[in-house]
Amino acid sequence: MILFYNPVSSASKKPVLPMSLLAVGAMLEGKEEYRIIDGNLVEDGLAALRGAIHATHADILCMTVMPGPQLSDAVPICKALKGEFPGLVIVWGGYFPTLHGPVVMKERYVDFVFRGHSELAFGDFVQKIRRGEEVSAIVGLAWRGSDGLAHLNPKPPVPDINALPDFSYERIDMERYVRASFLGTRTIAHHTSYGCPFKCSFCAVVNMVNGRYSAQTAERTAAVVEKLVRKYRATAVEFYDSNFFVQESRCAEFAERITPLDIGWWGFGRADTMLKFSDATWTTMRRSGLKMVFMGAESGDAETLRRMNKGGKQDGNVILAVAEKMRKFDVVPEMSFIIGNPPNPEADAENTIQFIRTLKKVNPAVEIVFYIYSPVPVEGGMLQEAEATGFEYPKDIETWTQARWEKFAQHMSSDLPWMNDRIRRKIGNFQRVLHAAYPTVTDTRLTRAGRLALRSVAAWRYATQFYDFPLELRLLNKLFPYQRPEIQGF
Repeated sequence: MILFYNPVSSASKKPVLPMSLLAVGAMLEGKEEYRIIDGNLVEDGLAALRGAIHATHADILCMTVMPGPQLSDAVPICKALKGEFPGLVIVWGGYFPTLHGPVVMKERYVDFVFRGHSELAFGDFVQKIRRGEEVSAIVGLAWRGSDGLAHLNPKPPVPDINALPDFSYERIDMERYVRASFLGTRTIAHHTSYGCPFKCSFCAVVNMVNGRYSAQTAERTAAVVEKLVRKYRATAVEFYDSNFFVQESRCAEFAERITPLDIGWWGFGRADTMLKFSDATWTTMRRSGLKMVFMGAESGDAETLRRMNKGGKQDGNVILAVAEKMRKFDVVPEMSFIIGNPPNPEADAENTIQFIRTLKKVNPAVEIVFYIYSPVPVEGGMLQEAEATGFEYPKDIETWTQARWEKFAQHMSSDLPWMNDRIRRKIGNFQRVLHAAYPTVTDTRLTRAGRLALRSVAAWRYATQFYDFPLELRLLNKLFPYQRPEIQGF
């Protein structure tokens, strides 16, 4: 028996469909017995896994691990289980071991790591482990030699997603993953593509796929959505693709196919790509239920975007133009900004704030999501600039699980060599004023009275650009609890 574990992904333990585990598990159907345990759905992940190991005599435990809360949950569980079941083979996959494989392989409670996409290789790995055969040649695998040293095999290519089976949804309690959102009362997640053709220097996806991309056909994507609607009564779908809107023809065909389903939907895209979409495609997508598109605007400054290796033809003018276009078609732009970048974080923050104000004039409905720059191990100018200020990654897992590095992994840390408290407060105060002056449409709990109160109180601050000491907004937030704009589902 193989156990798959999805570590706790946030403090609130909000369930998010464990699609990476479903993808690997789908390749094992009819070949291996497996069970998926989601730490977000159980009271105690360690107790749940311990019980499952005793009940099923499981011999392999696999975890998907993101940096941040998932890592902090995975570490103590693996330590404990390895101590209790020394013969249990523990395997990690996902972003963290892909980006920081050598650090993971220092820990004896992890036996193997898969870096990158492991769907095609995992079944072979299991068979070889079961037969006691050598696994050191398996693509994407990190392993220890007889000398105890870690060896990292080359990452595998991105698989053709159309050659892979659909998720085996019956392996999990789908009802636990259905949630109400502004998209619809029964919102479910899906993933229709692997990778992204761009190589932004701040994006961890680049390390995994190096610009490679594979997408389900429009026909297959629509068929999966129809299944979610018919079988699981979905009224909305969130697409967690790194870049859903790469090909206009695919998006237009997909939208045409799902229009009769009468659902809401949302996905990730790029401003420069979507600006090129024809009015006919935008009309079709809106008619099909598209309500919001998340785009990484990152900055309005062309030089900053160049240093980010944003690629394409994205600049401030493009960002403003796509926001204006989406206003025409009544689709909400949700734009993220990476703020406080080296080498001059204060100037970067001020320039970004002024650009956001311009953006709000063009389209007041634009949702703004803030991230503090967190370097990822991708070659490029930004990482080198961060390292020049004294930044370095932790050398061991224990440090990675510290609170400051959890915040770093979630792009919320200001405990960075190039930042200081004054800049952090400036960004935080502007964020509080902005999100009170323009409450997010994604907060379905906020009443009309609450929205009016927030806007009224924040109006003078936003108009005068006086963001310091927003004590009244802190108090109002307690009376009318409201959320900040966020990437849907995360």
